[in-house]
Amino acid sequence: MLFETFLESVVKIKYLELFGEASHAKMSPPYRLELAERMKERAKQAKKAGVLALFYPNTEGKTYLVLILRKTYKGVHSAQVGFPGGKFEDEDESLMITAIRETEEEVGVPEHMVRVIKTMSPLYIPPSNFMVHPFVAVSESTPNFIKQDEEVEAIIEIKLQDFLHDINTTTTRVSTSFGVEVDVPAFKLNGHIVWGATAMMLGEVKDLLKQVL
Repeated sequence: MLFETFLESVVKIKYLELFGEASHAKMSPPYRLELAERMKERAKQAKKAGVLALFYPNTEGKTYLVLILRKTYKGVHSAQVGFPGGKFEDEDESLMITAIRETEEEVGVPEHMVRVIKTMSPLYIPPSNFMVHPFVAVSESTPNFIKQDEEVEAIIEIKLQDFLHDINTTTTRVSTSFGVEVDVPAFKLNGHIVWGATAMMLGEVKDLLKQVL
């Protein structure tokens, strides 16, 4: 889809009600509710993070979404695909500012190029004890991506049509903290399997976009 066409329609999502848990549940691992219940008290002290679902035109004017592949490290989100974004810092005026600041740090898109369209439903992530606040945003010009080598293994540019096409919804088998393997819903995008919290948040973005595109 041409970005000009996308831009005319995407602004309409600001007037739509969020789908929240109804969207999240479609892409939720089957064990998530049990894990969240176990951590109900801990969740009250959850750390906060802001992330961006950033859409932009490529050099041919087609609409794309940027995701990142995280580095391999000793942590629960090692080598996973996610949104650019990160932890709320005390100097941040808001979680939206957090998402924009972290996106600039991780993929090099400067603040002045980012326009936030919609605040999405927050999502609690039990394994890392984070409450993540996603935002849908656009850059009206083609970004010159620069990855943060310390944290980002690769920048992944997803065609809008690939993201929206139901054929790219799949399942994948993952190991759980319970010591067993289970099948979980996922997106297959650019050869990457996207599951867990990122898939759940992407699910709500997809549901909203399908209302206006």
